[in-house]
Amino acid sequence: MSSTVLVITALEDVTADWVISALNERGVKVVRVDPADIGPGLTFDARISADAHAWSGRLRTASREVELTEISAVYYRRPSPWRFDHLPQQECDFAMAEARHGLGGLLANLANAAYVNHPSAITRADFKPAQLHVAAQLGLNIPPTLVTNDIDAARRFATKHEPIIYKTFRGLPSSKDGRAGAIWTQRVNPDAFDETLSVTAHLFQAEVPKVADARVTVVGSRLFASRIETSDGVLDWRRGDWEKLTHTPIEIPDPIAAALGSYLASFELVFGCFDFALTGNGDVPEHWIWVECNPNGQWGWLPDAPEITDAFADILQKGSAL
Repeated sequence: MSSTVLVITALEDVTADWVISALNERGVKVVRVDPADIGPGLTFDARISADAHAWSGRLRTASREVELTEISAVYYRRPSPWRFDHLPQQECDFAMAEARHGLGGLLANLANAAYVNHPSAITRADFKPAQLHVAAQLGLNIPPTLVTNDIDAARRFATKHEPIIYKTFRGLPSSKDGRAGAIWTQRVNPDAFDETLSVTAHLFQAEVPKVADARVTVVGSRLFASRIETSDGVLDWRRGDWEKLTHTPIEIPDPIAAALGSYLASFELVFGCFDFALTGNGDVPEHWIWVECNPNGQWGWLPDAPEITDAFADILQKGSAL
């Protein structure tokens, strides 16, 4: 039986394009699907019974067709949001839920496929409280952290740990006209706290006196690490000029590398983008301070993106996370 790699992502995804190109060069059959295309441009049928314990059937796009049992690996990237805006609100909500549970549920339960990463694992690992809990359990150095909507608790935390920073849990949603926005990690003044703090949850941390940042991309058993420095010492390097970032290869301490493998295993992940703040002086930092792990992060902007691409292609071609 021939094997196929299913890539689940939006049409415009340069990172996925690179992995698909690498697989094509190896002669691996690839089918790319955006579940949000459900309709005439994406049709499917799937069957299961007491005698057949796995889903079988076909998935058809405008240009490709694949038998579900032939899918040996799934690269779950960044599919588009469901598109049912042409329907009245109640019908839109119904269609969205049915598509998510029907087609989405099917694509998440392909018996013969290895997932990189499984969507449910991404969801579990996307909660920062869970990330911090697991990181602390594994002995990684995390900054003092408070999650709260209580103004008095926030003020007490600030008094004990000032200076403190604020960071979002999920980031800023796009506006109605589709414009993307961002709320960067930022220092906060506790004197500005008021009753609006109780409206929703907030994440505060003691600021880390860092000298640089580190991004560690883990794909299976392969680790790629880069030290990141900014020209202006900005608190959150993402808000600066990316063209002026300095990337330097960096050695990962053995205990950190081992902990990252255990971290991924705890969430049943194959891949993750880890961020650390580095403290100390000189080329060898004294401490690696945990920032977060993005279980579906971007890596195409990193200097070692070609090697990371090959690492993804290796795993998907084998149809195994190991």
